[in-house]
This record gives sequence, C-alpha cells and structure tokens, in this order.
Amino acid sequence: MRSIWIVLCFAIPALAACAAAPEGGPEMSSISVTSPAYSEGEMIPARFTADGEDLHPSYRLSRVPEGAQSLALILDDPDAPMGTWVHWVAWNLPGDLKEIPERPLPSGAVEGTNSWGRRGYGGPSPPSGTHRYFLEIFALDTRLDLPPSTGAEGLRRAIEGHVLATGRLMGRYHR
Repeated sequence: MRSIWIVLCFAIPALAACAAAPEGGPEMSSISVTSPAYSEGEMIPARFTADGEDLHPSYRLSRVPEGAQSLALILDDPDAPMGTWVHWVAWNLPGDLKEIPERPLPSGAVEGTNSWGRRGYGGPSPPSGTHRYFLEIFALDTRLDLPPSTGAEGLRRAIEGHVLATGRLMGRYHR
C-alpha cells in the first residue's frame, strides 16, 4: 500500500496530503516551503516568468529533517495543454539549506533538463489563461549521481526509496 501511495504522490502534484502517510504507514515529515515573492495559491510576479527576467524566486525552507544529505526540486505546470510541463529540475542542494537564493544555486547543486530541453529554470509562460505552478521539494537520505540531461521523470525514479520529507508551494500565473 505504501508504494502505491508514493506513486500517487509523485504522479499527482496537487495531492497536498502526500506529506502524511496513509493510515498504517510510516509518517513522512513535511517541509515548509515559502517565498518572499508569493504565498500559496497567489500570483507569481511577472519578474519571475518568461515575460519578465525569467529568474526563479528565492524560496525559504523549514522543517527539513536532520540527517538529510541533499535536497531535490521539481517545478511543473500540470495545466499545460500538452500535459504536465516541467520548468525546473535540480538536485544535490545541501541538506541543511534554509533558503534557495534567486541566483546562483549553492555550490554542488545540479540543474537538470526542463521540458524545453534546456538545463536550468524556465519561468512560467502559459499560452493563455491562468496556470498553476507546483514547486516540490524533496529531502533525501543521499546525494545523487545523475547526468545534467536528467529530467523530472528520471529524478523521480532516482529518488524512490530515498525521500525523508517533502514540501510544496503552488503559485499561479496568468497571461
């Protein structure tokens, strides 16, 4: 049952309950993810989108479990017309990190490949309407040895069995 729950948590980013295990399973702690740029469910400022400077906002992390060896992240848009669009993938951020700065990422962090086929962050750029953007943070019990060509699905496979805690922040953007 636990493996099914984990698969659902990774397949459906909107499941906020993924931080808590189903009844009878071990508890997974929840990382608090906030940003000075926007709060949960609020609009992401244009500066952090493809319409602006295309920078990722800074993010503040708390309740990361002690002993986390590294952090990984995925930022995606499940409202994209052709299926979930990945905007950012990164791993090997320090396990004791309290803030992900706008730039640069901490030494040793690796940015993977987004849905445009480029490494690094690609800001929100919906073709029309309002889209939701989910930033998922994963505290891991290991560091990852992955090539920079790795995308979100490869990262999700690599972290299976290594996730100590998760957290997320959802913002919106409208064109």
